[in-house]
Amino acid sequence: MKYQVTITETLSRKISIEAPTAEIAEEQVRGLYRDEEIVLGNSDFCYFNVDVCGEEAEPFYLSTEGDFSLYFGDCMELLLLLGDKVDMVFADPPYFLSNGGISVQSGKIVSVNKGEWDKGIPVEEIHAFNMKWIGMCRDVLTDNGTIWISGTYHNIFSVANALASLGFKILNVITWVKTNPPPNISCRYFTYSTEFIIWARKMAKVPHYYNYELMKAINGDKQMTDVWRLPAIAPWEKTCGKHPTQKPLSLMSRIILASTKKGDKILDPFCGSGTTGIAANLLERNFVGIEREREYVEMSKRRRQEIENPITAESYRTRIKDIDFVEHYEYML
Repeated sequence: MKYQVTITETLSRKISIEAPTAEIAEEQVRGLYRDEEIVLGNSDFCYFNVDVCGEEAEPFYLSTEGDFSLYFGDCMELLLLLGDKVDMVFADPPYFLSNGGISVQSGKIVSVNKGEWDKGIPVEEIHAFNMKWIGMCRDVLTDNGTIWISGTYHNIFSVANALASLGFKILNVITWVKTNPPPNISCRYFTYSTEFIIWARKMAKVPHYYNYELMKAINGDKQMTDVWRLPAIAPWEKTCGKHPTQKPLSLMSRIILASTKKGDKILDPFCGSGTTGIAANLLERNFVGIEREREYVEMSKRRRQEIENPITAESYRTRIKDIDFVEHYEYML
């Protein structure tokens, strides 16, 4: 595979590299610079841009309607191979909090470890990781597009700094208050009941889309605030299996309704069990998802196939408060 590599804004060099992966291409570029007695650190590679010459990825699964494209692999590789621009990105990246802790789930004590992909790493590596994937998402986002990124205190401050460094304009930081959080079993600090979702637009001076009137209508004809009280995932959302960090359809539906129009294309580079795609299709948007774990890419496929049954799809719509509201709202217009 051939890569065209751009290194940092200050050096502004383009180099063509033959390598099987972007990581190997990066290391080869480091070697070339070492030959010139220039040592590149991780901060230099935060602005490292890799374009794949003349190649495009094949989806693992494509829905019959063509509105749900699912790719199996690492987003750091596959983001380089996406052909078209997207109108919105939602990302639920690793929080790096799987360090042997425990929590309560359905009345039972369980481990909080999500998998190898979520294990803690040094702060510097977390920030380099965030800079890299966010930069790649920026490249595939339309100029008037927006990005939503969820997190907790473990990663959200790094995400905010990365967005600012890469030229995004932060619009809001949504506080998602879970109405049914698990209890704190240590009784040594306040119960964790929130997550944060940063909403930012790609270009500081290019206007973004915000469905203000609909959000106001959903909120009882009052301006919607940046504090959303929504439940965590419901049992009926786990019919095809469960992902350890699965987001509820109620949350994803609100995000999609707020910042996209029908027919828009939405990307999720860490798509897990495909919740973003299910919400997108229920709302007549197109979806592109990337997932590196085989178990979860199969789960995403099953979930999308499940809503091909119109009865199932309609039952989902009636259970998701915002979607149910929108269908009646549009009928009244």
